[in-house]
Amino acid sequence: MHPLSPVLHSARSLVVVIAGLSWSTLSRVGFGWFVSMVIVIVLGATVLSVISWYNTGYQVVGRELRIHEGLLWRRTRAIPLERLQAVEVVRPLLAQLTGLAELRLEVVGGGKTEAPLAFLSVAEAAALRHRLLALAGRPAAATPTTAAPGAATPDTEGHPGQVAQPGQVAPPAEPPAGRQLHLVRNKDLLVSQLLTPQALLLPFGVAFVAVQFLSEDSWSFIAVASTLTAMAGILLQPVRRVLDDWQFRLARDDDRLRIHNGLLETRVQTVPLHRVQTVGVTWPLLWRFKGWLRLRLEVAGYAAGEPDQRNRPDRLLPVGDLPTGEAIVAEVLPGVVLSALPLSPPPSRARWLNPLSRQVLGAGLTEQVFAVRSGLLTRQLTVVPYARLQSIRVVRGPLQRLLRLATVHVDTAGGAGAAAVDRDVTEAWALAAELSARGHAARRPG
Repeated sequence: MHPLSPVLHSARSLVVVIAGLSWSTLSRVGFGWFVSMVIVIVLGATVLSVISWYNTGYQVVGRELRIHEGLLWRRTRAIPLERLQAVEVVRPLLAQLTGLAELRLEVVGGGKTEAPLAFLSVAEAAALRHRLLALAGRPAAATPTTAAPGAATPDTEGHPGQVAQPGQVAPPAEPPAGRQLHLVRNKDLLVSQLLTPQALLLPFGVAFVAVQFLSEDSWSFIAVASTLTAMAGILLQPVRRVLDDWQFRLARDDDRLRIHNGLLETRVQTVPLHRVQTVGVTWPLLWRFKGWLRLRLEVAGYAAGEPDQRNRPDRLLPVGDLPTGEAIVAEVLPGVVLSALPLSPPPSRARWLNPLSRQVLGAGLTEQVFAVRSGLLTRQLTVVPYARLQSIRVVRGPLQRLLRLATVHVDTAGGAGAAAVDRDVTEAWALAAELSARGHAARRPG
């Protein structure tokens, strides 16, 4: 890795330590001991980071990426590149200031992001991403072993050996940008996050806290700091979404999507289109007044994002209108028009199970995809290409059996899939059979 990697890792540890130590800790131990604790922890993290950096390196061997790491317990991870789903170049704020980047790989079956290479120079990260994607899409062939300049390479026993230089001419530092599809306006992004429950309810929360302080006449440092921390926590999710999706740009490069976003932490994501399992469309309640929607991808092997859906690697459009959404969906799933999907509601007796949302529920088939709609306040639409179907299930609960209803679930390699809820039982079995037949036909060669 780059020699500055230990410095950036130590800075991360400092942020975690300061965030983890609460205001109450400062009040109990005093400012001097508080600073001493932080210094000791940061020094320890720096030493560990330097040791970890010294014993870490990577290699590209044929169509396999190997990561070597560990001091007492040496470990070598081998990642077959034919399992590669997508590659991200991530640049946190400190990495931007130092000209570095982190490379993150998503592979089939991975429960988390595999082999995060932190940190490399921007040019080296872009060149390595280009090379890995090229090898992932190339038929198996003898490929010379290459390593990062200055990285440790294993000897015949698999341990770190001498320093190796690349055996081939490096590819371009940055692949062509491709055809630009859409650029999200930052103004729309800001307004969209103002139209969230957190932002709308914040003034009421501030007024309530202010009344409490005024009535009790309590303005101690700990009370004020704790209150401000709680308020910051309320706004944290919309603020982080704005920072993550700032300058969101979408482009297409042959059979791949290129996604660039972020302000304090920039991300360049490359997703092969044939890895897309489903496309999800969401209409939040407050966004519907402006006709806005949000698009998301489901990609096989992608690790899930954070619980608040921040830093998810599957965002396709953070905010946009219907024509924009339809144009982007047409790039991912040619021939699919969101406003023309033939969605039919469940039978009228399903109102006993869904008295409010029955008219919202819908399911239908087109020549290319299976689509389902759900959600009363937050409207959701999921579109699944037939070639991505992994399994089909017909599920009937006790009340559904009483009402002669059933739910048809389709599973994909991405995990979430889709479900046609509370269909007539005869229709459900016919739908399952049709989905199975179309799935086989879509995967048939030619």
